[in-house]
Amino acid sequence: MDSIHVQGGRSLSGEISVQGSKNAVLPIMAAAVLVKGVTVLKNCPDITDVRCMIKLLQSIGCLVEYTGDSLMIDARQITSHTLPHEYVKKMRSSIILMGALLGRTGKVALNYPGGCIIGKRPIDLHLEAFAEMGIRIEQTDEKLEAAAHRIRGNEICLRMASVGATENVILAAVLAEGTTILKNAAREPEIAALCDFLIRCGAGLYRSAKGDVIVIEGVRALHSCEYRIPFDRIVAGTYLFGTMAAGGNICLRDICADQLGQVLAVIRIMGGNVVCTRDAVCLQAPSRPLPVPYVRTAVYPGFPTDLQSPLMAALCRADGHSLLEETIFENRLRIVPELRKMGAQIMVNGRQAKIEGTGCLCGACVKAEELRGGAALVMAGLAAQGETVIYGREFINRGYEDIRRDIVSLGGSLFYEETEGPSQKGDEAETE
Repeated sequence: MDSIHVQGGRSLSGEISVQGSKNAVLPIMAAAVLVKGVTVLKNCPDITDVRCMIKLLQSIGCLVEYTGDSLMIDARQITSHTLPHEYVKKMRSSIILMGALLGRTGKVALNYPGGCIIGKRPIDLHLEAFAEMGIRIEQTDEKLEAAAHRIRGNEICLRMASVGATENVILAAVLAEGTTILKNAAREPEIAALCDFLIRCGAGLYRSAKGDVIVIEGVRALHSCEYRIPFDRIVAGTYLFGTMAAGGNICLRDICADQLGQVLAVIRIMGGNVVCTRDAVCLQAPSRPLPVPYVRTAVYPGFPTDLQSPLMAALCRADGHSLLEETIFENRLRIVPELRKMGAQIMVNGRQAKIEGTGCLCGACVKAEELRGGAALVMAGLAAQGETVIYGREFINRGYEDIRRDIVSLGGSLFYEETEGPSQKGDEAETE
């Protein structure tokens, strides 16, 4: 089993560029299915979720070449509308290929995506929206099939501002007949990136100033284009909170500070000195963070659930009491027992965690069970005295291109090892 060894007690310093966004590249890769041509994606992160999506695209007939950070997808020939279960079960976000395949071929078949350890994410919103577009849905206990002779635009209002449902409606509507008006759409920057990509391919797509209404005018075809994947705001936030935990002075390049609004606001409450430029964020962390009276996760532009665990790791060293409330995923607090092994003082009541900061965490052997919690344990290890060993590196690899490279570039001490460790639930445990 692969593990990460972190030698703590060192502050971070220096500057790095932030990788391309996991949550942006996956739906854009799905959108490439709609293009009867060649799509080239630059700044594509080399993470296991991208590799899994490549396998899915190849299984339906796409030709894919991955060189450096450049990903070429040739979708001129789609030969299948069935997604193999062996890949679908590994990645929840494979569900976004439903909208793309429906838009391209008028039909799709797949098993239900794998379970999610951080909480339930039913796909009823996706299916309800599809039905309003004239798409027929057939379900069994394990399999899902959808088909439409002609997808029709409609006015759709999502009951919840779901990122996945928003993406699926957009993908199904781009080549549909007529106009689709999507209300209560998710507003995450990754949605904006998907829309930007499709517009460059010739889609008739418009977002309201607030971003919660998206109008899609169906077009006959999309054309090839080259697109640069934007930075990963969750990776950026992880390293910022890691610096708040360990101390130091870092600069993150090639990012847009506007997308980190609530994250930077919380860091300033914690005593961090943040300076933003056009394409960089620099942070000077205090020797010990200040507590945060209350933080509640919420859909964008609220505080992101994906950064709740890295924030918790930093607050374990705060000088006082902090309170976090998780409103998105009911099992996101599963990291708490692992942090307690490192000396953290955390009390959980339902979806709230009360954190009593301690001056020093201690290195320990801990286990990652999902992507963001695993990265948070690495950040806690940076702040701890002694060595921390994090088992379950495969989860972290799903979203972080090379966490060792980045942390070592910032002066941290971290290395990988393939070793025996605590038993791990298989590949099917999934986070995003």
